[in-house]
Amino acid sequence: MNKSKNWVFLAGILILSLVLASCSSSTTTATTSTSATNLTTTTSQVSTTTPISTTAPPTSTVTTTSAVSVTTTSTGNWWDSLGTPKYGGTMTLSQTINFITFDPYNGTAGNSIDFAWYEQMFTDDWTLNPSVYNYQISFRPPDYAGGDLAASWEFSPTDPTNTFIVTLKKGIYWQNIAPVNGRELTSADVVYSFDRNLGLGDGFTTISPYWSSDPHSYIKSVTALDEWTISFTWAGMNPESIAEDMQQASIVNCIIPSELVTSYGNLNNWHDQVGSGPFILTDWVDSSSMVLAANANYWGTDERYPQNKLPYVKQINYLIIPSTPTALAAMRVGKIDFDNSGLTPSIVDQTEKSNPEINVIATENAVIDILPKDSVAPFNNLNVRIAMQQALNLPLIASSYYLGTANPMPQTLTSYYITGWGFPYPEWPADLQAEYAYNPTNAKALLAAAGYPNGFNTTLYFDSTNDVDLLNIVQSYEAAIGINITLQPMLTAAISPFLASPQWNNGLAQRTTGLIGRIMAPLRVLPEFIPGNSVNFEDWNDPVYTNIYNEAMSATTITAIKQYVQQANEYVAEQHILICLDTPTAYALCQPWLIGYNGQNYAFSDLIQTYGARCWIDPSKQ
Repeated sequence: MNKSKNWVFLAGILILSLVLASCSSSTTTATTSTSATNLTTTTSQVSTTTPISTTAPPTSTVTTTSAVSVTTTSTGNWWDSLGTPKYGGTMTLSQTINFITFDPYNGTAGNSIDFAWYEQMFTDDWTLNPSVYNYQISFRPPDYAGGDLAASWEFSPTDPTNTFIVTLKKGIYWQNIAPVNGRELTSADVVYSFDRNLGLGDGFTTISPYWSSDPHSYIKSVTALDEWTISFTWAGMNPESIAEDMQQASIVNCIIPSELVTSYGNLNNWHDQVGSGPFILTDWVDSSSMVLAANANYWGTDERYPQNKLPYVKQINYLIIPSTPTALAAMRVGKIDFDNSGLTPSIVDQTEKSNPEINVIATENAVIDILPKDSVAPFNNLNVRIAMQQALNLPLIASSYYLGTANPMPQTLTSYYITGWGFPYPEWPADLQAEYAYNPTNAKALLAAAGYPNGFNTTLYFDSTNDVDLLNIVQSYEAAIGINITLQPMLTAAISPFLASPQWNNGLAQRTTGLIGRIMAPLRVLPEFIPGNSVNFEDWNDPVYTNIYNEAMSATTITAIKQYVQQANEYVAEQHILICLDTPTAYALCQPWLIGYNGQNYAFSDLIQTYGARCWIDPSKQ
């Protein structure tokens, strides 16, 4: 479908919806009472005009095929249907942003490709049937963590709430490159890596600025108990949080050899990279490309085929392609093997028609939301925030703009994909569901009760790479109740610093990712509405929420922790801290000759030491 025609069609539907809303003859009474914190107000209202279905997420109109079959064969192994792994071939991938740093000390700004040569203690369980857990979201439940460098792990029997013990695999060797020269990796390397990033010892006394607000900053000490065993002692964290942080894919968990820092001072030069991983960085052209060659002496084997040494492919080429249309064109002519950048339902639909051989993998995604500056008027009034939510027709946006592939049910802090932790919309009480249902008549009454009978003007600052067509829809809906929004695009590199500065003292914002419906570990999301948190851009300061957070972090059982997380999710929904939009489906395109990939963790770069090494190229399908 032509995008401009699609927008014209959608605009007609939305305009008709807004006209009908403005002509509604229903009457609504809104009452308010302001709390002592001036952040919470209560409302009463009548019926809504557009209820939201509480059925399962809508079925996509886009036909998708999985790159991995989970059919169990006569041998009883789900992976047998993939065929026999093949060695050789070059895997070509693309990334929209440049690789700008190669040192884990400097964080994840464009450098998650470090995972290709610097390994972590944990990874995904390559043998787990995707029908049980598919690893398509950032959250890796501790029960589904697999060992990479780690052979086993447990909480200390003598300190089960604060001390986590990891035993390494033996026979892991650094790449045979000077100055490390292929020596064996030991617990001393793990201690050194954490000491350097967190300022805990080995001559390092200052935590990396990137990791100063990370949960890892709560690690008090990292100690080698013997040549293969490491003890991690935490302060102010509960067992669930410790397990999440230790077992998630994170650059701070990458293990480096001390010889590199001793020889070079830092790891910012691409020539100075020596890891234990399956690939060796052999070439890098700034803003253009990167070449990863197979490590012929890699220690790892395929867990599904233990007799097979890894990696299967002989080389991975990474191309920097900032333009989504350019990357898509390369994908359609077979020049790249995988693409997941900027794939809208209409683009996916076009691709399936023009290239039916390409596998389309639909994956879970985070909700899109709008951040108000909650600490100042008019957004410190709950009625205003409810009014802005009720101005939006989420079901219509999902069915028309997203072609039926998005989920219109509102979300709260934790994604509904993470079962057992959140507060799913079907479980909300009817009055709370009503606050999220399309009801422009009530929205106008709420604005009047809040002291804005004629609405108000505001500015929405957003990442210029975001979906401006979607924001135009939001702008139109809010204008129908009197809220006039000026859209102000900003560069990706500029928007977060701007939102963290005093310059953003009012208005709305939207970054590339939102803060609600997050698909990462629940306890990593929980502190994002705490005063002083670096991503609390909306400046939410509420003792009720802070108390729930403190109770969750001090709890010592998983049952209690889940209860507090669920309370936090419910409170976030009740307070409308952010304006919730739909949850779109994410997509990845995969060539038929790339075998074994199923959309895990969105992209290869996050866990390339696992998936890049274990997927293979089938030349018979090229």
